[in-house]
Amino acid sequence: MPKFDEFDCRIFPSAADDVEHAKKVGVSSPYTNSSAYKLAYDDQAFLLRDENRPVRLLLELSKPELVLNENNIRNTVVMFGSARTLDLETVQRELSAIQAQLAINKHDIELQQQELRAKRQLKQAGYYQEARELARIITEKSMHNEVPSLHVITGGGPGIMEAANRGASDVGGKSVGLNIVLPKEQYPNPYITPELCFRFHYFAMRKMHFLMRARALAVFPGGFGTLDELFETLTLVQTEKIAPFPILLFGRDYWHKFMNLNLLVEEGMIDPQDLELITYVETAEQAWRVIEKHVARKKSSVENS
Repeated sequence: MPKFDEFDCRIFPSAADDVEHAKKVGVSSPYTNSSAYKLAYDDQAFLLRDENRPVRLLLELSKPELVLNENNIRNTVVMFGSARTLDLETVQRELSAIQAQLAINKHDIELQQQELRAKRQLKQAGYYQEARELARIITEKSMHNEVPSLHVITGGGPGIMEAANRGASDVGGKSVGLNIVLPKEQYPNPYITPELCFRFHYFAMRKMHFLMRARALAVFPGGFGTLDELFETLTLVQTEKIAPFPILLFGRDYWHKFMNLNLLVEEGMIDPQDLELITYVETAEQAWRVIEKHVARKKSSVENS
């Protein structure tokens, strides 16, 4: 029988207690060896059935929620961007190696293409630095109690995500990473706080956790995944499903080259005021001023309510 401390408020054995107790049942028979006899919550084959998708969705909602609450993660700044963006030192090293080979094989077409890609990455490396710097500022200000406690949260992978987690790590702060199982496996970057590194199966649950505690969103140039997360956030704010907060896009030129939001206004697809949901910034300092102003305003509103 489970042993209970006299001050323990539980009067029933826990689920974990029963799992251990079930393992100690010594009688082996067709009944006890049947999969039907397993405890439902300890039966992986049962939990993975298609019919139990709602249960698995609930688990992916509940597990991070409990852990984040236990670690006092209440307010976050979400940082999205390309997983392909490299830091300046890495790009410079790769570019130098390519150019050294080109000096020997000047007409090698593949090397020429590699050089072009490396030069493009060199331009994008500035975003890595700005993401790292913004995360550093957010974390440092919070650690010094200059603003309500804010934690950086990312998708937990490489590129911009790595830069943001790295910025928090630079000043000894905690940050969150939300990985997801992908055909090309995604692994956590080495700068996430280990106990705040989660792994998801469902994109929907992952995106919900990005926004449940969000006080601002900083979006750097990226691809389909970045756009998916950006436009879902814009839609939720536009339709008042979530409270408005700063949605910061780094690099006005990049965003204007690829999307013409004014066309949506001209065609009546969105209202002119919907454009005000977005703020374009170029530097971490600019982004921080917007975030700081918003957080201070929200704090004042709460204190005066």
